[in-house]
Amino acid sequence: MRVGSIPTGRGRYLAYARGLARELWALREADALKISHFLHLRAEVCSETLEEEMAEFGPEDRVGIVSLMDHTPGQRQFRDITKLADYMKGKHALSDAEFDAHVAQLKALREANGDRHEAAAVREAARYGAVLASHDDTTEAQVETSKGYGVAMAEFPTTAEAAEASHARGIAVIMGAPNLIRGGSHSGNVAAGELAEAGLLDILSSDYVPSALLLAAVKLGQDWGCMARGLATVTAAPAKAVGLQDRGEIAPGKRADLIRFDLRGGAPALRAVWSRGNRVA
Repeated sequence: MRVGSIPTGRGRYLAYARGLARELWALREADALKISHFLHLRAEVCSETLEEEMAEFGPEDRVGIVSLMDHTPGQRQFRDITKLADYMKGKHALSDAEFDAHVAQLKALREANGDRHEAAAVREAARYGAVLASHDDTTEAQVETSKGYGVAMAEFPTTAEAAEASHARGIAVIMGAPNLIRGGSHSGNVAAGELAEAGLLDILSSDYVPSALLLAAVKLGQDWGCMARGLATVTAAPAKAVGLQDRGEIAPGKRADLIRFDLRGGAPALRAVWSRGNRVA
C-alpha cells in the first residue's frame, strides 16, 4: 500500500494506508483470513505527507517491505513523459494545461521534499525492521545509491543496465508477472522476458494482478526448461529475499503452504490450496 500523498492540486490523492492496515489486522485478529498477510509500504518520496504517514506505523504492524518510490516525471518509470500523459489524461481527464501544471507540481515537490523523504523512508524501514526495496532504478548510479541504503530487492528496474548492476551487487531483481505475460512493459521500459533470458530475473510480483503470478511462473518454467526454477520465483526466492525462513519450499518444519495445479493447453489450472497444512480452497 502507498504511503506519501498529495492532497493538493488537480491530480491530488489522499492517505489511506493506516486505515486499511487497521482493517486488515482486525480481520486477522478475528481469524477471518485464509492466508498469511504482511504489509508492504510503498514510500512515495515525490509527495507532501510521507513522513507523517510513515510515523503512524511501527514494529507491531509487521511491515515486511518498504519500497523507495520516486515517480517524478522525466526519470525512472516516467522517463518518457508521453506515457505519463496518456495515463493521467485517460484516468483523470486532464487537459494539456492541467497536465503541464501537474508535472510542474510534482517536480517542485521532488525538489522541496525528495531527499528528506528518501532519508526518512530508509530510517523508518529500519525502525519497523522491514526489508528495503528500490523501485524503478534506471542507471548504475541509482543502483549504487540503493546499495548504500541497504536495499535487498530491486523492484522493476527499467533497464538491463540497472538489472545487471543490481545482480552484481547481490540485489534480487523483481519484475511484474503481467509484464512477462504481456511480453513487455506498459511504460516502454525493459521487458521481464528479456531479463529472464539474460538470467537477471529472480522474483515475480503480481503487480496488481494476483492471478498472473502462477501463469507467469509456469511460463518461466517452460521457457527455462525447469519448472521448479520458474515456480521458485514466486515461492523460495521471495521468501528468502524478505527473510521469511518458515516458508517458500516443501521441507520438514516449514509452514506447508501448498497449491496443486495441472496444465491445460500449457496454462496452469489451480485445483487446491493449503495454508499451514489446512486446505483453504
